Amino acid sequence: MVTTKHKVLSLILCIMLAVSAVCAGSMAVSAATGDTVYVRANNGWANLYCYMWTEGAGNNATWPGQAMTKVEDDVYAYTLSGDFKNVIFNNGSGDQTKDLTYAGNGQIYDLSTGKWSAYSDVTNPTQATSSTKPTQATQPSTSSGNAKPIYCQNDAGWSNVYCYMWNSTTDSNAAWPGKPMTEIGDNVWSYTPNKAYKNVIFSSGSNKSNDLTVGSGDLYNNKTNTWSVYDTSDIQVTSYKADPSSTIYTGTAVTLSTTANSLVNATISYQISVNGKVVSPMSSTNSYVWTPSAVGEYTIKFEYSDTKGNTNERSLTLTVADDSTLVKPIIKNVTPLNLNFIKLNTKATVKVLAGGGNTGTKLLFYKYVVTDPNGNKNIPYYTLNDSYSFVPTVKGTYTVEVYVEGSDNSKVSKTYTYTADSNVPTTTQPTTSVIPTTTSPKPTTPKPTTQPTTSVQPTTTPVMLGDCNGDGIVNVNDVTYLQMIIAEYSGMKYDFKTCDVDGNGVLDVIDATMLQKMAAGQ
Repeated sequence: MVTTKHKVLSLILCIMLAVSAVCAGSMAVSAATGDTVYVRANNGWANLYCYMWTEGAGNNATWPGQAMTKVEDDVYAYTLSGDFKNVIFNNGSGDQTKDLTYAGNGQIYDLSTGKWSAYSDVTNPTQATSSTKPTQATQPSTSSGNAKPIYCQNDAGWSNVYCYMWNSTTDSNAAWPGKPMTEIGDNVWSYTPNKAYKNVIFSSGSNKSNDLTVGSGDLYNNKTNTWSVYDTSDIQVTSYKADPSSTIYTGTAVTLSTTANSLVNATISYQISVNGKVVSPMSSTNSYVWTPSAVGEYTIKFEYSDTKGNTNERSLTLTVADDSTLVKPIIKNVTPLNLNFIKLNTKATVKVLAGGGNTGTKLLFYKYVVTDPNGNKNIPYYTLNDSYSFVPTVKGTYTVEVYVEGSDNSKVSKTYTYTADSNVPTTTQPTTSVIPTTTSPKPTTPKPTTQPTTSVQPTTTPVMLGDCNGDGIVNVNDVTYLQMIIAEYSGMKYDFKTCDVDGNGVLDVIDATMLQKMAAGQ
């Protein structure tokens, strides 16, 4: 029999349950814009999406939601763009969790266990920006001892690279964005901390990597966002290259060079090989000028050894092409004199090896602009001569601009510098071996005891078409002379009919072009 007392107790119990439900509802987690939610994808999903919504109030995106960002191994994050109460994690390919209730800022959902927990094991701050340093606390690193260098492969093309390292918000290598890294060659940047740190961010000051776990001595690529093992051997190769490294043609002078540092205070020697043939034997010389004579693929090998028995090596591949069909002219090599030194008041000669120009008359024309240390220049003009001589009269640096032009007016130019001094080093550039030409001795013909009779020279010199300078020979000097006449240089003496090669009564560039062909035997 239900008594009045029982009814009262039942009523009180119902009231308590109702109050409890109201209190529980008032303690529910409230999602807010800017919160970050995490998921641990330890079930093999390759991509993570976060779909969030509130009944009757919309969602964060159309299905499958917003792509999540990987912040460390198997952990992905998403920062809320609105106030949502429910969430589904999925891989965008049909696999998904059940409908979940948002658990709060900084919570992580484990796909394997199906449970939420505080993301307390996070070792990387995630809120760092270009203007503020990371704000989330981390556990101090227990490592000790001298730290090793850390490297960044700057394939993203940052103009500057900074390294921010930390163990906690109160234990970092510097204020944000960290310490500037040093470029050591091959687009690799290096930084050596004064102690061991557990975490790192690489940045340009405006762009930055994710929060990363340090792998001492490892190389991080800021374009692919991947780590790899960097060469930390006792002989550290800092650069190895070919100049030029592309558009190489037969006869092109290619400078092969390399540099390396010793981490054990030893002396390093270098050896350079081309297709297995040693062209520069093991020595302190770390560069070599190689001139390929045939088209094809070439493997360049750089080898290193030091006085403590350490070794290392690097290699690269070059493609050498044929320039016989090129229309645009190219400059393969300019032979300087004695390591770019020239002697004062002594004739210096610049010789050009050019190619291409396979069009029209197939002639190549050359122009040389020489500027002395005082800024004075010669008066340049085009010629068929592939060499040019001048006499330096002022001590200092001379600049020589070499122009090569084809008959279709396409041109190419390069600039070289020469140091003029009264004393010139005798060391020559390291180049490929030149086989000396052997000449047969001339027979010793006895001189006649009587002088031969000479024919009487005519008293007047016959007019020769194209012999503009009047020396009795038609050659490139006449072309130059005619160009100066056309340019109206003062004091030029000439016979008009001799210089009017096309006979139209006008001296112009057409006459110079025809004379160039005559001088070339065409």
